[in-house]
Amino acid sequence: MSLQHDEQRGPDHRSALSRLTTLDRRAFADRHWGREPLLTRAADLPSSFDDLLTADAVDELISERGVRTPFVRMAKDGALTDRSRYTGSGGFGAEVTDQLDSAGVLAAFAEGHTLVLQGLHRLWPSIIRFSGDLVEEIGHPVQVNSYITPASSRGFDPHHDVHDVFVLQIAGEKRWILHPPVHEHPLADQPWTDHRAAVGARAAETPTLDTVLRPGDALYVPRGWIHSAEALGATSIHLTVGMSALTRHDLLRQVVAALADDATFRAPLPLGLDPTDPDAVAPHVQSVLSDLAAAAGDPDPSLTASVADRVRRRFADVTRPAPVRPLATIDALATLGAATLVRRRPGLVLTTDTESDRVHVRTRRTTISLPVECAPALDAVLGGKVLAVADLPGLTVEDAVVVVRRLVREGVFVIESA
Repeated sequence: MSLQHDEQRGPDHRSALSRLTTLDRRAFADRHWGREPLLTRAADLPSSFDDLLTADAVDELISERGVRTPFVRMAKDGALTDRSRYTGSGGFGAEVTDQLDSAGVLAAFAEGHTLVLQGLHRLWPSIIRFSGDLVEEIGHPVQVNSYITPASSRGFDPHHDVHDVFVLQIAGEKRWILHPPVHEHPLADQPWTDHRAAVGARAAETPTLDTVLRPGDALYVPRGWIHSAEALGATSIHLTVGMSALTRHDLLRQVVAALADDATFRAPLPLGLDPTDPDAVAPHVQSVLSDLAAAAGDPDPSLTASVADRVRRRFADVTRPAPVRPLATIDALATLGAATLVRRRPGLVLTTDTESDRVHVRTRRTTISLPVECAPALDAVLGGKVLAVADLPGLTVEDAVVVVRRLVREGVFVIESA
């Protein structure tokens, strides 16, 4: 994946990050990313968030879309609600037992239970597009949930998240209280409950930020920052845009995984070692650290390449490219011709390499092998250009049609109108 420039996405494209903050990407990264909260009022942002979600859209998701667990949960006063209260069978022809029961949701909501719609980046079209754009722009995985809280209610106790978030207020008003971390930059397996007492004590101190979000406001909360929220005079709806930052620890884990290819690190510890004796284990820890330092001091280029490839594959595993429309694409392929505009599928993670007389395109799912003459065309489109089939460099129109048809069917290229 390469981060594409806005001019490569067309004149109507809006930067996803610019919808959330008035700072450009570099300024936001330098001043706030992973460091400090940032509050931006609706009046300073270019547009509202009504295209992403509305109260009517929430009602539609609850009552008409067959949403199932784990895409939904409810909570009240810091405790999860028994899902039997708000889910049930879909009835004849849809006998799954964990679909949302709209009447159950209504009853629980009326009693003050918060509704959480999870994974909207996989469910709701406008949020699918927005989150895909944000991933391309920031280079980290993104998820989007929505929290619908009854008036004067709270869903969760003060806590910290293990990912950075932007809170986008959709409807109603919600008071947010933020305190600095007690555990800075927590990893995914380091939940706030590991520091429950310290979190509670910090939450009792004077907050760093105590503010009310109104429709169109945006609040950035770095991972680790302790926060709690309470709806005020009416139902509150907000989106939580979670960004799971790739970390230096992720790189370290991939370095360790790559070192498994080195027999030195696979060698057994001595026979008769007492693993319960710290004094007996300590020299071997020092030996491993020394070998690791030696490897780091004069790194083998193949190790660096292996780690980079592991990071790429891991990123591909936890993100998804833009969805394709199979029926519309089949119809578009039927009329594919010289004037058809094609581009790289947004968000698709891939590599290309040339071997003898073939060029290979490798994605998470497949490897596509093409004649080496296709390399200039691949470089142009995979580099971010939108081109007519007839303008693909190095190919005749007839050959370009054949190549494009295959790459569209394999989900590498997309047709602009499909």
